[in-house]
Amino acid sequence: MFSWLGKQGGGRERGGGGGSDVVQTVTGALRELYLRKLLPLEEHYRFHDFHSPALEEADFENKPMVLLVGQYSTGKTTFIRYLLEQDFPGMRIGPEPTTDSFIAVMYGDSEGSVPGNALVVDPKKPFRKLSRFGNAFLNRFMCSQLPNQVLKSISIIDSPGILSGEKQRISRGYDFCQVLQWFAERVDRIILLFDAHKLDISDEFSEAIKSFRGQDDKIRVVLNKADQVDTQQLMRVYGALMWSLGKVINTPEVLRVYIGSFWAHPLQNTENRRLFEAEAQDLFKDIQSLPQKAAVRKLNDLIKRARLAKVHAYIISYLKKEMPSVFGRENKKKELISRLPEIYTELQREYHISAGDFPEVKKMQELLETCDFTKFHSLKPKLIEAVDNMLANKIASLMSLISQEESSMPTQMVHGGAFDGTMAGPFGHGYGEGAKEGADEEEWVVAKDKPAYDEIFYTLSPINGKISGINAKKEMVISKLPNSVLGKIWKLADCDGDGMLDDEEFALAKHLIKIKLDGYELPGTLPPHLVPPSHRKPLQTAE
Repeated sequence: MFSWLGKQGGGRERGGGGGSDVVQTVTGALRELYLRKLLPLEEHYRFHDFHSPALEEADFENKPMVLLVGQYSTGKTTFIRYLLEQDFPGMRIGPEPTTDSFIAVMYGDSEGSVPGNALVVDPKKPFRKLSRFGNAFLNRFMCSQLPNQVLKSISIIDSPGILSGEKQRISRGYDFCQVLQWFAERVDRIILLFDAHKLDISDEFSEAIKSFRGQDDKIRVVLNKADQVDTQQLMRVYGALMWSLGKVINTPEVLRVYIGSFWAHPLQNTENRRLFEAEAQDLFKDIQSLPQKAAVRKLNDLIKRARLAKVHAYIISYLKKEMPSVFGRENKKKELISRLPEIYTELQREYHISAGDFPEVKKMQELLETCDFTKFHSLKPKLIEAVDNMLANKIASLMSLISQEESSMPTQMVHGGAFDGTMAGPFGHGYGEGAKEGADEEEWVVAKDKPAYDEIFYTLSPINGKISGINAKKEMVISKLPNSVLGKIWKLADCDGDGMLDDEEFALAKHLIKIKLDGYELPGTLPPHLVPPSHRKPLQTAE
């Protein structure tokens, strides 16, 4: 079924442990598809001059990357230090704008740094196409390598802090937003960092966020330093942040915002400690899942690229068709550029293309100004058909292969650094809380509240030491929990399954109700430490 994958099914060995065989097989197949089906279309219609450079082997083989973007002093570099739990070469932290370069933090057998000019000629690194941004950028780009467990699975890109004002934009010497767009097309996750005291989105930051157009699924937002405000202020800060983002990111969907304090220092305000821990856990899970989702992300990016390349071919061939053979070429060129929005609409109707697949009009008009339309090529249906065939058949087969092989492989996760501190032990998220409370204690955790529960129990007319389901229901519905939840609590509490509750089972039911009312989830099965003492021996015998 997948014989077409055979030619380049392999790939270079990847760090990060088990499961890399899936990624190697898929990335090899993706590269083969790109070279045979999509690249000829891109080259024929000069796609690389307008949108994105050609993909290289390193683009398919590289580890998942995380790009950090934010205004100065929002904690980007500190966030990386927090994840790695160690310093890295080139790291500078301070309240002033300290990081003035793009730093690719990657795994290496020994600690060291590689300057930008040397980095872009290394075929094993996915940065060769950055050379087009010139020395002004390459002098502000470096790779920081160190032997760190986290970096065996992911790479992290630190970006310069963004300032407000026109001066900052001009003084860089390179197109900052174009560089960010280049990275955004290739990374697996884009994290926008905000400071609880610095929510304004400057002009350059706004332009930077807009350069991520089409990559919305990769964006996550972190509201950092949230421990420096109290609960009431935090609510206002969160509302102000969402309002600011709504003006810049033009999508009806709400971005996921993670709230916390991402550095290894004591919290200044502990009111929201539980919230911060839950948010950090969610963010860690999102980052940890990147290696497992790497193959799907590369597949998704290839599909997006193929759709854009097809649209680009239609645009270029249309402009070629409309050009006169001899006279009036320059005037016709100006007319076509000014009519580009109308041309988009015409192509949408003719080829049944979604408006969202077309490149931005203004940017396309600027690029077309310098082109000679007479050198464009007419439409070649065979090239379009090859890409259509890839999207309709090959991609579907490859997606099926990913699903099959991932299910048979061990789960790939990011390990090391701060990630190991959240997995197990008493400081793991949710340890000793909710249904897990009392797991380490010899005494039954319900016993401390049982006297109060017994008083209620004996008002419910027990017969032979047990109350009926009807009488138990009268007490349980007072909690106002839905019947579906109360039904699950009943099933967990009725340990012997006789349809009645003794005093210990009733106390357990009240304890489970309390757990749910406190905002915790109920366990799927009753944990051993919650089993009432008088019911433990029969359960052990049954086992």
